[in-house]
Amino acid sequence: MIISNSRIISLFTNLQKPNIMKNPSQATMFFFSEPGKKVTTRNYSLKVLSKNDSSFPILSDIKKKKNKVYDDEEAKIAEKWKDIHGQNDWEGMLDPINPLLRAELIRYGEMAQACYDAFHLDQDSKFCGSCKIDPGLFFQSLGLSANHGYNVTSYIYSMYHINIPSFFKVPLWPDAWSHKANWIGYVAVSNDEYSTHLGRRDITIAWRGTVTDLEKIADFMDFQKPTRYHKIPSRDPTIKVEAGFLEIYTSKDDECNFCKVSAREQVLAEVKRLIDRYSNEEISITITGHSLGSALATINAYDIAEIGLDVREDGRVIPICVFSFSGPRVGNIRFKQRLEGLGVKVLRVVNKHDKVPAVPGIFLNENVPTFVQKVGELFLPWCYLHVGEELVLDHKTSPFLKDIDNLTYFHNLEVHLHLLDGLV
Repeated sequence: MIISNSRIISLFTNLQKPNIMKNPSQATMFFFSEPGKKVTTRNYSLKVLSKNDSSFPILSDIKKKKNKVYDDEEAKIAEKWKDIHGQNDWEGMLDPINPLLRAELIRYGEMAQACYDAFHLDQDSKFCGSCKIDPGLFFQSLGLSANHGYNVTSYIYSMYHINIPSFFKVPLWPDAWSHKANWIGYVAVSNDEYSTHLGRRDITIAWRGTVTDLEKIADFMDFQKPTRYHKIPSRDPTIKVEAGFLEIYTSKDDECNFCKVSAREQVLAEVKRLIDRYSNEEISITITGHSLGSALATINAYDIAEIGLDVREDGRVIPICVFSFSGPRVGNIRFKQRLEGLGVKVLRVVNKHDKVPAVPGIFLNENVPTFVQKVGELFLPWCYLHVGEELVLDHKTSPFLKDIDNLTYFHNLEVHLHLLDGLV
């Protein structure tokens, strides 16, 4: 079987190596993301089945059948991209999952995973906290150029105002590239050839998930703040989002060369530049991220639509879609209503055993009666609702993943991509 989109490494050093047994139903593997580790390849071939074993499907045959479906569907992507992008809220495409949608989810998931793979974590290097890959070689260096016809046009840097220096992921060198900023994502645009294949010019924004201790603090700041407090224009002062997410998205410092303007301003300026550059073409805006990156992607999508950056001079609206992986809740009831009212489409891919999508808003959320939501909204800053549509995965259905009780494992992006790739 070819297991794509994942690196296979040990979750902890005291765990045994993957055990490939004669019985394919017992074959097990660990999949775990290791941010900052150099990627040399993303495909692994495991011969775990015998052709004489009639008790279990021949995986090579499954792969051939799946590839044939992909080949048939790929020819139609230019015609179906609006459905894939959620124009009808993915009605009839999630159960069973549409093969083309699955392929696109994996592709955008890999673009989110690239944010981890390219992040520089070594504090002994003066470039710690930066991206270790040149923008012009981004996808090629990660081994993704064959499936990603995009050019990275801009990097995104973020910071967070909190006076605990030890929580910053910064290099130990006094002449380091930056002592305040961290690289957190990128903006890319499809090239001419791939735009023809896609049926439009696609602007993609990818956000990295939680890596630094500082970002972990932001994840736990589960009280809400109005978006207007951070200069995100809104006619409704009751629209609120999680305070930590908002701080990372909007923080800046005049003394920081990479964050003189906020991550928000960096992204909006680049998206506007690309929209102006391709003003005569059909354009889509696709935003992706995992975990914290999913939350930032959702806020970013709301922001673009709220300020009208997606509205062209002739009145046409550029479709905005968020492909969210393992995303937490982001905002209150009014945020959900406004986001969906603006026409932003969100598809959340989650592992049913992952706890991150259950927070914030553990007790006050979309699962309680409406009147309880309204009461909570009035008196408590902890009422959160999920947005968009949900695609639920279950890592326990894969015979190639060990069933272990570890929250990090459940949350891992590459586990999600493996599960998507295994859906038949």
